[in-house]
Amino acid sequence: MADYTYSDIAKMIDHSLLNPTLTDAQLEEGCRLARAYDVASVCIMPYYLKRCTEILAGSTVKASTTIGFPHGGHTTAVKLAETKQAIADGGEELDMVVNISKVLSGDWDYVRDDIRAVIDAAHEAGRKVKVIFENCYLERDHKIRLCEIAGELKADWVKTSTGYGTGGATIEDLKLMREHSPAHVQVKAAGGVRDLDKLLEVRALGVTRVGASRTATILDECRKRLGLPPIEAGSTSAPSGY
Repeated sequence: MADYTYSDIAKMIDHSLLNPTLTDAQLEEGCRLARAYDVASVCIMPYYLKRCTEILAGSTVKASTTIGFPHGGHTTAVKLAETKQAIADGGEELDMVVNISKVLSGDWDYVRDDIRAVIDAAHEAGRKVKVIFENCYLERDHKIRLCEIAGELKADWVKTSTGYGTGGATIEDLKLMREHSPAHVQVKAAGGVRDLDKLLEVRALGVTRVGASRTATILDECRKRLGLPPIEAGSTSAPSGY
């Protein structure tokens, strides 16, 4: 017997729609797919967030977007402006990239203030924040310090990667982030979770969210293993078999 339900797995997935070449029609289709599979959220390019919230209205799928994406080098003022716009457009969860250059420079006061600006604005509006490290560019000590800062600032998640760096989530990094983050901070894996077995592997480490573009593949396999009927094409209602 599986030790999970369909909902356990679906509600781990942030369906990623961040590829810059996706068209309006593909973004619309992606939002509808995420709604049909009843995932945790759609993480979408900022310009399409408002339409995303309209498509997801009435469902349990949250609309989310990115801040300072993908390189983190925006000024804090720009990240704050992005945050306010995302809130106005209905975003419920915000995935922000730290200033990687400042992390590598060891300017921890800047890094802390940059993250704090986004978290404070989001939390004041009742939104949640995932802090993206982009671990492929960082050393172990950088990752640990970022976990500590995220904990101090009450981030909702720490996240491994954007999916647009030179590498994605690794088992080693996920273990490190879970170990060095306080209990109130969750861990999100992004980049490299492409099938159900990998999702189950990171779940066993304490990961609560994964960024995925192969959502349908993962959840179709999940339903197959659980003996549930497939999701009907074009469906907009939550799937049966919870």
